[in-house]
Amino acid sequence: MSTKRLLEIDNLTTTFHIHVGQVQAVRGISLHVDQGEAVGIVGESGSGKSVSMLSLMRLLPDYARISADRILFEGQDLTHASVDQVRRLSGDRIGMVFQDPMTSLNPLMTIGRQMQETLRVHRKMSRADAARRVRELLGLVDIPDPDSRQKQYPHELSGGMRQRVMIGMAIASNPSLVIADEPTTALDVTIQAQILALLKGLMDKIGTSIILITHDLGVIAGMCSRVVVMYGGCIVEEGLSREIFYTPRHPYTWGLLRSVPRKEGDHAPLIPIQGTPPDLINPPPGCPFEPRCPHAMRICRTAMPGVTRLSDTHRLRCYLMDEGAPRVAWEGGRA
Repeated sequence: MSTKRLLEIDNLTTTFHIHVGQVQAVRGISLHVDQGEAVGIVGESGSGKSVSMLSLMRLLPDYARISADRILFEGQDLTHASVDQVRRLSGDRIGMVFQDPMTSLNPLMTIGRQMQETLRVHRKMSRADAARRVRELLGLVDIPDPDSRQKQYPHELSGGMRQRVMIGMAIASNPSLVIADEPTTALDVTIQAQILALLKGLMDKIGTSIILITHDLGVIAGMCSRVVVMYGGCIVEEGLSREIFYTPRHPYTWGLLRSVPRKEGDHAPLIPIQGTPPDLINPPPGCPFEPRCPHAMRICRTAMPGVTRLSDTHRLRCYLMDEGAPRVAWEGGRA
């Protein structure tokens, strides 16, 4: 059975014009999401993963300049849509879960009132219908005693409860796509697992697609069918989860995998990636990972590598794929 393309982004670029120069935060990325699919976007802080999705949602400040060859969502062309047009669509068909609900929720409004406001603005519901829908949503995200909880303020809830509220608000209008930006940051391991299980369960129940943004490959291991690896504002590798976890080909992906704790009983040391991310005011002309790559060659400094397609689902940018490059293989933890 063929899958339906939900979101398609071609050559997205985002630049911040600030007093010290132009920060090239996203540098020509292309990606897609199919209906009912969970896609993980992974990379270190500053790699461009959050900015790329905020660009899609038009949630960046005025000094950000966003351009793309094409942005299609549910067949609708958003490439040149106004901010208001995109925001009306995003509130209805795209939901977003931010990493810090304490700064996303209004501390002066009860949980119930905030959730009702979302429904009344985007779905034009009456107060009574919105109240009923809020109770239903709180139950859907596994918040006990929803009648009491919706009368509380954000500070009266735990971090895990606040994140559940954010998820409830994100799915209030039955969106086709939910973007979850580091939804488990600052939560303990048990609550992290519960939040990820909740997102996966909602995907199965209501059929929404999910983009999960994280810096930790381990977080997306059991949830996402496909993984996009970003570094220096670029996509350096993309593939099915099994391709990224078992047959990765980019040295940056190798570095991320070495820094993830392994299964119980495996005492292999965690190996950090040496060095620091590139300066995106003056990004390097070649591969952005070159200064930190143990396998860098002279050409890596001078020109960005082209895209190598290893299969219909697996692609990357790396000169090690060239026929004349040294043979360097991933060995499940050691290159």
